[in-house]
Amino acid sequence: MGGALHPCVAAVRRAVRGSLADLGPGTTVLVACSGGADSLALADAAVFEGHKAGLRIVGVTVDHGLQEGSAAQAERTLDQLRTIGVDETVGARVSVDAGGLGPEAAARRARYAVLDQVADHVDAAVVLLGHTRDDQAETVLLGLTRGSGGRSIAGMRRSFDRYRRPLLDVGRDDTVTACQVAGLGYWTDPHNLDPGYTRVRVRERVLPVLEEELGPGIPAALARTADQLRADMDLLDDLAEQAYDAVAQPAGLAADALAEQPVALRRRVLRLAALAAGAPAAELFHEHVLAVDALVTDWRGQRWIDLPGHLRAVRRDGLVRIVPARLADGDADGAAAPG
Repeated sequence: MGGALHPCVAAVRRAVRGSLADLGPGTTVLVACSGGADSLALADAAVFEGHKAGLRIVGVTVDHGLQEGSAAQAERTLDQLRTIGVDETVGARVSVDAGGLGPEAAARRARYAVLDQVADHVDAAVVLLGHTRDDQAETVLLGLTRGSGGRSIAGMRRSFDRYRRPLLDVGRDDTVTACQVAGLGYWTDPHNLDPGYTRVRVRERVLPVLEEELGPGIPAALARTADQLRADMDLLDDLAEQAYDAVAQPAGLAADALAEQPVALRRRVLRLAALAAGAPAAELFHEHVLAVDALVTDWRGQRWIDLPGHLRAVRRDGLVRIVPARLADGDADGAAAPG
């Protein structure tokens, strides 16, 4: 007679089951696994729930090569995935090139690039990521303190493209306990203990103080805030895309039509235009958008606005254009003409 399922195991399985519910038998699901408690618990639940639904579960681990012994740890993770019972394992090693980004952002970019490649290789319809409610809370708090706006405070998306995060309603403690119950020896990334990283200080110092001073449940409250804001942000983004189409001309954006848009939409349109021109999202800040917005709302013959990605925003002949800086140089005189 079997015992009752442990509540933490049940919580992880329930979350994964809901995330996979729309997939038909035979679908391939790729599970990204670092060997940490969150991703191991995710992989274990994906095998249990996925195989019941006739899904093919592939486990992948990515070695970033950023610390000594990383290759051996990646191999241990692959062994654990085989023990869990995935249908196939894939190991990949990436070279992390900062390229002006911070180490975390550079590693994340490299990781997603290889996950996309592996997903294409195994024909995976879905890629599961092991971010938890605690990760979401940290993301929201970091976004709030950086003054990064609603999109940042809205945290991580539950899904995007083929990626899904089933565990955003599951606490980190639950994944640790789920691994312990299943007899899975999880790995603790030394980077997750290094106070040199802002996220680690938030996790180890800031959130505990908030809970001590304000009461328990802070991570859950921050995660709820993200969910509420994300719905609003998604709607505004949809409206901004419609506004973008309405003001777009073959050679740029109509300044007068832009000026008639509500400020929340107008600035989103300008950000979309900058991204479409090639501005790196991680380097395009609110201050840049405000400066370009002044070309619309406070036009005084400004010559141009420098933007990340070697771009410039100029206003000429009633149009706001975002072009490579080398092209804007030729507009220096014209950009100062009446717009």
